[in-house]
Amino acid sequence: MRIQIIAVGERMPAWVQDGYQEYIKRIGSGITISLIEISAEKRGKSSNTKKILEKEAQRMLQAVAKDHKIIALDKGGQAWSTKTLADNIKDWQRDGTNISFLIGGPEGMTSGLLQQAHAKMSFSAMTFPHPIIRVMLAEQLYRAYSIINNHPYHK
Repeated sequence: MRIQIIAVGERMPAWVQDGYQEYIKRIGSGITISLIEISAEKRGKSSNTKKILEKEAQRMLQAVAKDHKIIALDKGGQAWSTKTLADNIKDWQRDGTNISFLIGGPEGMTSGLLQQAHAKMSFSAMTFPHPIIRVMLAEQLYRAYSIINNHPYHK
């Protein structure tokens, strides 16, 4: 199974990179995870947010591998438990499904991009800085992997 994490923003602080890498390296064989960073459009006081989001959405969609289903991380998405994520990963592995998780920039994603997603997932009703979501997603993927493989990390 292959998982892409496609995220708006490059050159994250070291603590984000370190946190992300720590969890990804713990995941064993059977799942290949790659991070694709999409450059964020320049933002300013007079920026057209709609155009910014459209350009970022276009680049995100171009990065999605052709055989991948899209899971958009969005505060308006459905809250999944870690067990639900683990069950979905088991199903995806069994079915040979590859997944691309999309993480938008500070303003999120366009409604058009969200409509193209096979599912929308939310970590919380709270709003988090998008760099933290990379670390949270990596940790939850590792935790789900631990559940699937009866590893004691989840307990």
